[in-house]
Amino acid sequence: MGVEEIVLLNAEDQAVGTAPKAASHHRETPYHLAFSCYVVDTRGRVLITQRALGKRTFPGVWTGSCCGHPAPGEGLRDAVLRRLRDELGMPDTALAEASLTCVLPRFHYRAVAEDGTVEHERCPVVRAVVPAGSPVLPNPEEVEQAEWWTWEQCLALTGRPDSSPWYRLQLAELAPLGAPREWPDAGTAPLPPALAW
Repeated sequence: MGVEEIVLLNAEDQAVGTAPKAASHHRETPYHLAFSCYVVDTRGRVLITQRALGKRTFPGVWTGSCCGHPAPGEGLRDAVLRRLRDELGMPDTALAEASLTCVLPRFHYRAVAEDGTVEHERCPVVRAVVPAGSPVLPNPEEVEQAEWWTWEQCLALTGRPDSSPWYRLQLAELAPLGAPREWPDAGTAPLPPALAW
């Protein structure tokens, strides 16, 4: 497998180049393209994960289902499905039934970890609805734990110091939209110019 690259952005969210992911996350991380995904089952439960303790950035924090970086030229939908497969071990049978919706296409944030590492991302948020009972086999290099939570438990996580900063910021925008199955489709038109659906 080659070196994973991220898409660098300017202030207008236009692609201005690429860079190796691993070498790009530091105290002066450049603004770049990413995404977050919340996996919701048909009973309304949300898959919440704890980042692996060995992760270089924000190890051990609790957050949404998965996140990642679209590869250069990769669409958002394909990037989400790739990470659901690689990070959470979701089988193709479950992914074939998944319904993907862009719920926060304009989301972006900047956060600083305890060690000074910066995340600075344009990070559209996608909801993936999967059948209840869909199998999950997390990659231990990415995920320490993965649990199906009620929406009330998800809301309570925002008050805990071990939740990720992007999770807290995203929930501040998602909570007013109602329960996860009720989140409206915000469409793909507001996605950044650098990212196709």
